[in-house]
Amino acid sequence: MKPAVFLDRDGVINVDHGYVSKTDEFEFIDGVFDACRAFKEQGYLVVVITNQSGIARGMYTEEDFQELTQWMDWNFEDHGVLLDGVYYCPHHAEKGIGQYKVDCDCRKPKPGMLLEAQHDLNIDLARSVFVGDKADDMRAAHAAGISKAVLVKTGKAIADDGVSLANVVLDSIADVPVWLAANK
Repeated sequence: MKPAVFLDRDGVINVDHGYVSKTDEFEFIDGVFDACRAFKEQGYLVVVITNQSGIARGMYTEEDFQELTQWMDWNFEDHGVLLDGVYYCPHHAEKGIGQYKVDCDCRKPKPGMLLEAQHDLNIDLARSVFVGDKADDMRAAHAAGISKAVLVKTGKAIADDGVSLANVVLDSIADVPVWLAANK
């Protein structure tokens, strides 16, 4: 079993412009590719875990999300990083439309996507790390038994509950590899 660095997407990998669904809206956070290469060198799998309520709300389709994800994945590959997995939740219990109005087990802060990735990729959650930009990311990490929860300042405004749930608050994903090396 290998540990993983789980990454929220919007606010961690890319600037959160709100319901990002097209390549021209997608702006990578400075240092994301270097950080992910460092995670790989440190022996971690790199897995994206993202709520996509824009699908549930009818703002874009799952196909739109898949196309953007493929483009994002190609960008990572072009920068020497192979993502080990991308897991997403298209549901929202209150604001969802039709088949997407579901109180599911995958929407963060629930741990469903993390547990699915653990099963699929044989991940050691106890030695894994979650990098997110909000309290629900930290809650999902704790619910899945992940030992290290890192809150970054590049996404949503940092709230006290997120700070209290995180092991550390860092400026961005670019700072995570050095912190991880010092806190193995």
